[in-house]
Amino acid sequence: MANNQYIGLYKDNPTAGATDGTRVSENSGAGATSPVSVTLNATNNEISSPIKLALRCEASYQTTGTTDISLVDSGTGNASKWALVLKDGTDTQPTQTDIDNATYGGAVSITDVIGTGNYIIWAIAKATDDEDPQNDESVDIQVTATIEATA
Repeated sequence: MANNQYIGLYKDNPTAGATDGTRVSENSGAGATSPVSVTLNATNNEISSPIKLALRCEASYQTTGTTDISLVDSGTGNASKWALVLKDGTDTQPTQTDIDNATYGGAVSITDVIGTGNYIIWAIAKATDDEDPQNDESVDIQVTATIEATA
């Protein structure tokens, strides 16, 4: 069994507290069947709209302690073109100030318990005019958490 069998990342407009969304593929690169993706115009130094994602645990499990979410790349440096934003796990979309203050290439930590209902996080991607057109599959979203069975 995979080491991430108890917690998953979901996309496709998940709802806070619900169990909707599509599970993001856990394999990288060309084998990814359900990646988080965005199309941007590098010539315009385009920044994406916030991408709504969710974390949730499988039935009968929850996180304990801090859950860390980081952006990991395969040596391309492109994780520095992604940012994560927290809004207390709710459906509240990041403001322009949140986007402007986001730390690209950074990590976020959640101290709230993540259970079987969606805990919303937001991702933002940017393109820069020094990039060639590409289908970049080099950045992974890594979740590190301690999972416990619920009573």
